[in-house]
Amino acid sequence: MVEIGPGLGAITIPLLAKLRELHAVEIDRDAIKHLREITQNDPRLHIHSADVLKFSLAEIGVNERLRLVGNLPYNISTPLLFHLIEQRERILDMHFMLQKEVVDRMAAAPGSEHYGRLTVMLAPWLRIEPLFDIGPGAFRPPPKVISTVVRLTPHATPLPIDEPRHYSAVVAASFSQRRKTLRNALRPLLEAEDIVAAGIDPSLRAEVLAPVQFAALAAQLGLKVQKRGETLAENSDSAD
Repeated sequence: MVEIGPGLGAITIPLLAKLRELHAVEIDRDAIKHLREITQNDPRLHIHSADVLKFSLAEIGVNERLRLVGNLPYNISTPLLFHLIEQRERILDMHFMLQKEVVDRMAAAPGSEHYGRLTVMLAPWLRIEPLFDIGPGAFRPPPKVISTVVRLTPHATPLPIDEPRHYSAVVAASFSQRRKTLRNALRPLLEAEDIVAAGIDPSLRAEVLAPVQFAALAAQLGLKVQKRGETLAENSDSAD
């Protein structure tokens, strides 16, 4: 079990009461000092003094897949999730508390008001299950937002994506202006015939496409880039 950002130990202490061993990743030296004091340097607690956005789970040095938990800092939650996705083979599951608005976007279905770029970028790698909400009164001082605890489980078989950067480019362009059709939004990357070749109507908008359809568009972009590279190589050979 790994706690991300234990802070003053509100979750750490109850976890230690249940676990044989707990790892914690914390960047704040004062918080680390406090944790050591309130746990009386409990040998079961292994504190890693590090920036979690740069921390590698390999440093924990265990063979088992890890279970991650934490009340994530809302300002780094999105980049942190993508950092963890890169290490998903080491992760069994994750239970995080996030801003409800963010979880709504993460778990949204195609065509819903919250469905967007974040949804589609996480979907190939993670199963997302909102569990329960936590109101402002649970915090001191109370925030102006509602929080949600969410379970994130890496897919046993991720959505097949040959080139993640092509997938990212297609998703970003598609949602850059939500009211545009795919024909217009993807014009810098794909022609209408490329979109049709992916089995998709170019007159649709991004908000109604499922992640597997974005993967099909990314595959078309990959083919186009490959052909362009072959053409450039042929032209170079001719020049020689």
